[in-house]
Amino acid sequence: MTDGDTPGIRLLAGRYQIGELLGRGGMADVHAGLDARLNRKVAVKLLKPSLANDPAFRTRFRQEAQAAARMAHPTIVRVFDAGEETVREPGGAEVQVPFIVMEQVEGTLLKDLIAGGPLDPAEAVRITDGILTALEYSHRAGVVHRDIKPGNVMITTSGQVKVMDFGIARAISDSSATIAQTSAILGTAQYFSPEQARGEGVDARTDLYSTGVVLYEMLTGRPPFRGDSAVAVAYQHISEAPVPPSAVNPAVSPALNAVVMHALAKDRGERFQTAADFKADLDVAMTGKVPDRAPVSDDFNAALFGVNPGSTAASEATLRRLADDSERVPRTQNRPPVAWIWGGISVMAVIVVAVLVWVFTLAPEPLVGANAAVEIPKVAGQSYRDGGQKLLDAHLKVTRVDESSDTVPAEQIISTDPAAGTRVTPGYNVQVTVSTGPMQVTLPGQAYKPEPDAQAAIAAAGLVYGSTTTDYSPNVPAGQVIGVLVPGSTTPNAGNVQLTKGATVDLVVSNGNVQLPDVRGQAAAAARDLLSGPAYGLQVTLKPTTACSGQTITSQSPGPGDVPQKSAVTLSYCNGP
Repeated sequence: MTDGDTPGIRLLAGRYQIGELLGRGGMADVHAGLDARLNRKVAVKLLKPSLANDPAFRTRFRQEAQAAARMAHPTIVRVFDAGEETVREPGGAEVQVPFIVMEQVEGTLLKDLIAGGPLDPAEAVRITDGILTALEYSHRAGVVHRDIKPGNVMITTSGQVKVMDFGIARAISDSSATIAQTSAILGTAQYFSPEQARGEGVDARTDLYSTGVVLYEMLTGRPPFRGDSAVAVAYQHISEAPVPPSAVNPAVSPALNAVVMHALAKDRGERFQTAADFKADLDVAMTGKVPDRAPVSDDFNAALFGVNPGSTAASEATLRRLADDSERVPRTQNRPPVAWIWGGISVMAVIVVAVLVWVFTLAPEPLVGANAAVEIPKVAGQSYRDGGQKLLDAHLKVTRVDESSDTVPAEQIISTDPAAGTRVTPGYNVQVTVSTGPMQVTLPGQAYKPEPDAQAAIAAAGLVYGSTTTDYSPNVPAGQVIGVLVPGSTTPNAGNVQLTKGATVDLVVSNGNVQLPDVRGQAAAAARDLLSGPAYGLQVTLKPTTACSGQTITSQSPGPGDVPQKSAVTLSYCNGP
């Protein structure tokens, strides 16, 4: 195994069965998997073993995976588990393989959709709205994604937008990996924000810039900046103005053009400040109106460097920004005086001490009670997607807990804790129990088992024994099981079967006989092969007679009917001249 390759793991953490490879990336391979403990399908992301060589990465990886696992939202791919697996290489050396166990999503990566060309503007806005909904939730939870790009966005078969890989980028960037390694791991620099390209700290507005890049690419079929190297692209993010998307694709409206350019502002203070602002302007743009927040001009250079004197089409928003700029005092130095810095530190220290004193002396206000501000809405019986959104709209946090149910359909909410009608403070974490449908159990294959043992195995699996029928078998001894009959099936199944707990299972048991057919008139060789083959398993002897010719069977002993397994059968056939 070379450095960076994923070892051939078959069972992870003693519970996750690793299946087929679903995708391969710069930092990880994704496999289909099965959680053997909960009997549910999952996706398992195996990160490159070279990442685990850094202790800082391992610590940050665990912390970020735990933070991502606490997020439960319809637009975010759930993280179920994370950790490291010790694997022995063929040469005998042990390596640590970091892994993440996620919700398995059926759908198409956004990057694959974009590969087919520009998307319809309405569809691009719909997908962007889904990305921003996920970011609005994660930012409220204090989690910045840092790596928004089409390869981290999935569109499910039902059209749902799902964002994945929350926290992984931070775990990598906070480790001691070099810039070159980090760039390779995080993928192309085409989606970096200017502050990321400069190596500065990031916040929620970084994700909004990257989302603007993704929207630009959906509308035009290509990212705003391209170059021969990651460094060249990063430089363009810092210093060059992007070509407006309408110049690449005339189908992009001026209103939508303005929103994209606002999202791609170099100064994070000039771009969208929240995902909600970004979504609101997209909604306005889809009505054909240019949002007031968006700095728009027919000449983009004018929007950057001043009004074009020859243009009379400068928007009201642009003029208003220029008017504001005229009142600002020009800066005469690149950084504030040292005295200001120490003065700011002193003020912050006083504020911190005052807040600590206030917190420790303040009597805690109960989170739950009749005087609390928010009443938990009734969402039991609703789909998790709709009910979870209703709770979020009520300014509550949501933690999903899956539970099987014989009465509540899958993906519907069973209950909430606290219950509906309880008054709590805003931001309270509500536990939402969601049905996974009736519990599924696996019945191992019962072939060749005595009937009493098979009945006991059915009961042990949480199933109900129904009845027993007998049938012919060339090889299963009398009284032993040929297979099981499950609801909706008419053919005995000799292998493992997966059923809903409590389902009725019937047994098919061998009667020890085979049903000997009438082969008279058939070709001798064909009749012999049929009766001695796997369908009957009989001991066949051919007896020639010269009284006739044609190599056909004239008589058989015993005659057609039930005979014991492996019985001797004599076939007389014509062998005359």
